[in-house]
This record gives sequence, structure tokens and C-alpha cells, in this order.
Amino acid sequence: MCAISGIANIRGDRNAVPIVEAMNHAQQHRGPDDSGIYADEHAVIGHRRLAIIDLESGHQPMEAFSDEKLILAVNGEIYNFQDLRETLSKRGHTFRTNSDSECILHLYEEYGEDFVHYLDGMFAFALYDVTRRRLLLGRDRLGKKPLLYFMNGDSLVFASEFAGLLAHPDVPLQLDENALSDYLSLQYIPFPNTAFRNIRKLPPGHLLSFNLESATVSIRCYWQLDYSIKNSEVSISAAAQELRKLVKQAVKKRLVSDVPLGTFLSGGVDSCIVTGLTAQFLYPAPCDTFTAGFGSAAYDERSAAQRSAEIINSVCGGNLRCHEKEIKSDDFDLVLKLIPKFGEPFADASAIPFYLISEFAKSKISVALSGDGADEIFAGYERYLAMRYAEYVYWLPETIRKMLFSGVANILPDRGERTTSGRLKRLLKLFASPEKSGYFNLLDRCPHSIKRELFGPAMQKALNRKSSECFTQLDWELIAIDKVEKLGELDLKTYLPGDILVKADIASMAHALELRSPFMDTAVVEFAARLPMKYKLCGKERKKILKMAFPEFITPELSARPKRGFGVPVASWLRDTWKAPAEEKLFHSRLLSEKFVNADVLKRLWDMHQSGEADYSYLLWNLIVLDLFLERVIDR
Repeated sequence: MCAISGIANIRGDRNAVPIVEAMNHAQQHRGPDDSGIYADEHAVIGHRRLAIIDLESGHQPMEAFSDEKLILAVNGEIYNFQDLRETLSKRGHTFRTNSDSECILHLYEEYGEDFVHYLDGMFAFALYDVTRRRLLLGRDRLGKKPLLYFMNGDSLVFASEFAGLLAHPDVPLQLDENALSDYLSLQYIPFPNTAFRNIRKLPPGHLLSFNLESATVSIRCYWQLDYSIKNSEVSISAAAQELRKLVKQAVKKRLVSDVPLGTFLSGGVDSCIVTGLTAQFLYPAPCDTFTAGFGSAAYDERSAAQRSAEIINSVCGGNLRCHEKEIKSDDFDLVLKLIPKFGEPFADASAIPFYLISEFAKSKISVALSGDGADEIFAGYERYLAMRYAEYVYWLPETIRKMLFSGVANILPDRGERTTSGRLKRLLKLFASPEKSGYFNLLDRCPHSIKRELFGPAMQKALNRKSSECFTQLDWELIAIDKVEKLGELDLKTYLPGDILVKADIASMAHALELRSPFMDTAVVEFAARLPMKYKLCGKERKKILKMAFPEFITPELSARPKRGFGVPVASWLRDTWKAPAEEKLFHSRLLSEKFVNADVLKRLWDMHQSGEADYSYLLWNLIVLDLFLERVIDR
């Protein structure tokens, strides 16, 4: 796990090396163990290393000399590197290190750009073909590892994080109002957009090729999940056995490490399976687990995690060593410290406990396994079930649905999403929504009706476009036929790489902790896509086949446990310990002084939240984060 950065197509620019050195230094937290720079007259490439495999000889940028000269910098892990080494050695390739990254150089020599199809792992890389004067940037299939870039005249500039790009003196900082509007709705900005007009995220499963002769960029998709082929004839029990085998293989290959590792354990299905399998493979050696808790019972998963640990210990011989950390709300300064690390507005508040639990875990381990990805591929989110229910009412004309359901929804109190009335209110609003935008409306934290009142002159351009367009433009790319499965595919392209994986990467790498996700293994994901939807969402039961595959861990007790997610009680914090600093931040903000929002509307939303008349915690939190971002950008 590392960081990469660089500038290509430099024409005699002597400042390029110190600029990349500064970019490299800005990402030191991602790779505190080693650093390196490669430079010639056309490119400078930097690397920061977190040593996980081959601690002694994995220095990068890595060079290869055969018929051509190649330079490589990689962020991530290649899980099948041992098999690749064996195959390539038989073909005559000689390896100089035991690093997993070196196999990329030999694969490129053997297969050219098609080498990426042979990689099984999480990665973002820069491969500089000196002979052909071509730079390749690539990102793993699902977007575990980030990669950002912008064009600076005829030069391409890239980095793992915004921190790296912002160290470049010419980084373009023109704000994209549409992207900021999308952020207020979703709490993140979907790729390829960023908060800045000229900075882009390389999409997952894509390759970018930069021709240094012509200074031209081409981008192509090398992998897309195919939902069109279904294993309809296989029984669910046989499919569960095959899934069990694939998940076990996925966990086992992620246990290859020369440093200590452990797992994140919540009270849910996914982390219980990952932790149980990890404990089995490590036995009799201990398996360290890490759990976060809150003072609020609605959000605290410690007792559920303790019960999961008891079940796992009864199966695996009792080798779990469980560690817990309570997340407290009295440190608003943590917000001021954490939020800038994302580089653009990002308001998934679960980043706060993720950051703290990563810091806690790093004191004992350097690699952690998590359950990320299972909800998207096995239909685990409650909103998928809500969309299935919506199918039963969408046959009614929209005008009738609005009349029937909107009125009832407006009567219900708005006491927060985790309350019964909150869930019912959202469901009724979904039933009243147009079918094409229903899913987006279910996710939208700042509806267009509020934006029309809230947005000030600086954001007026964003009102010309409906927020849901950031999703509807992806419709043509979706393959799934089943309407709910199509939403899972959409989340795989938006929410997973834009929110879940960004949160996990930034929060963990801030402490140089590598995070691995077995459910995002290519073989597991591709197998899940071929399963009939009824094997995943069956009646009210979500993740049916995943639970069937591991009955020793997912007991009836655990299976019946309601899904909580890694939520944070922001609504109560904004009325309690965060009230004073949040109010100070909002009402003495760049949001107001630069006329991004209207002060009277903001005051009304704040007062309604404080009185308990409505729950505007998501929107208020989004605005606090946006102000922190604007403060840094405008000052710069």
C-alpha cells in the first residue's frame, strides 16, 4: 500500500523534480517506509511505500531493462503475484525481487497493455514505457485504490490523493458547481468528476494512455461486470457451496503478509464471515479484531460484535483477541483535522469512527480485512428491499401515487432515518416519486426543492440541471435486467467507489493501515453477478445465499439481527456537544460570505433541526464539510 505521483511530457522543465518531490512528500502518510523518484527529460515519477510484502527489496519506482526500458510505480497489492511469477519464470523472465509489484513489469513485456487482465488485486499504477514514450495509468476493477489527474498545458499530472495534486503550483482550482450540487445530494462526488472542473478521477476498471509525443490522452474500459448471463439452472444449495469456496479462497489470498494483520468486526453478516474465516486460517495463531462503539444504543454495535466473536470462537478454537474503542462526540477538532484529508467535499460521517478505529488498529497491526462490497453484490441494503416494494405500486399513475403517499409522508414526524417513522417516511416518499428518479430521491440529502431556496448566487448555475442527472447519465451503461439488481450495479459504479472505498482508503491510509476486502475479489463479484436475483433478495431476506454459504457463523440469531451499517449519531451530536462549534462554523462561514447559500434559509433549517421539528442533520453536516473545503480553496 503506497502512494504514486508524477508529471509526464515535461519539455526541459527543471522545476519538475522538486515539484514531484513535494507531491511525494504530501502523501508521506500513505507510505512512511520508503520513497523514491525517477526522472528523465520527459517524465518524473514519485513513489511512497508502505512495506507489506518483501520488506527489504521492494523499492520503487522499479526499473526494468530488456528490449525496452520500463519504469513502474504501484499503489496496492497483487494477490496472485506468486502464480504470475511461476508462469512468467517458465516463459524466461528473471525476477530481481520478491515484491508483488515486479510481476507487472514482466506482464507488460509479455502482453503489452493487455497485461492488466492478468492482475488480481487492488491497485493504481503508473507504468512509463520510456522506449515508446508512453505513460499508462491504471486502476483496479472496482476502484479500491484512487488515482487523480489533470492536464497542465501539454503535461499530464497525477497523484493518489488530492494532497499530492495540491502540492503542484499550477493545480487548477476552478470549482465545478454541478459537482458541488451532486455532493450536497449524495455526500460524495461520483467519478470521473471532482470538485474542480479540470481535475478528474480515473474510473475503476479503466486504463489511461498518455502519448508523450503528441500530449494526447486516451481512456478505455478494460473490465465491466456482466449481469446478463445467469446460472439459472444451478440450485441455490449448490451455488452456496461454490460461493463458500470462492470466499474462502478470497480471504486466504489476502492473508499473505510480512507484517501483522487482523480484521474489523461489527455485528453484521459480512465482517463476521471474514473474521471467522481469517481466524480459521490463522489458527492456532491469534486473530486480532477491532470494533467501534458509541454511547448511543441505536448506533452501538459492541454487544452484537461480542456475540459474533463468541460464535466465531466456538467454531474456530477461541483464537480471537477482541479490541474495542468507544467513539465520543466531544472532539469537534477531529472534524477539522479529518475532513481536509479527503481533498474535496466528502460527508460520509462514518469516516470519523473509521479514522479512529484505523488509528487504534494500527497500534497492533498493519493490515486489516473488512467486509466492504458484500452489500452491493448480494443485495444487502435496506433500500433494495424498499425498491422491490415500490415495484408493487409503480403500476399506479404518478399523480395518484403522489396524492396517496405524499400526504401521509408529510404528516409523519421527521425524527431521523433510524426510527420507525423515519423509515416509513422515506418509503412513502419513494412510492410518490417518478419511477425513473425514485432511487435517486431515496438517496438525495438535498432535494431540488430545497436547493432552489438554499442556493445563493454562487451556486445558481447548478440549478439548471437536475441532481438526478448524475445517475441517469449512467443508465445506458447498466446491464442488469432485474430492476433491483440494476440498482446494485449502479451502486457498484457510484456509491461503492465514490463513498465506501474513498472513506476506507483515506481513513485507513491516514494511519498507514492497509485495508483488504475479500468480497471484492474478482471471482466472487463475477460469480455473484451470475446468480439469479432471487438467490440474493428472497422475499424480505437480503443476502440469502451468503448466509446459506456460512451457516456455522451466520446463525439464525445473527441472521435475524437488523442491519445497522457503520452509522454515526450526527443528528443528536448537532443538538448537543457539536451544537456550539457547528453553529459558529455555519454562520461565520465562506458559505455565507461568498454567497454559496442564503443565510435566512440556512437559519431556518438549523432552527428546525434544533427544535426537533425536522431532522436536517445530513444536510447541515454536508454544509459544514463544504465550508471547510471552501475555506481551504478560497484561502489558497
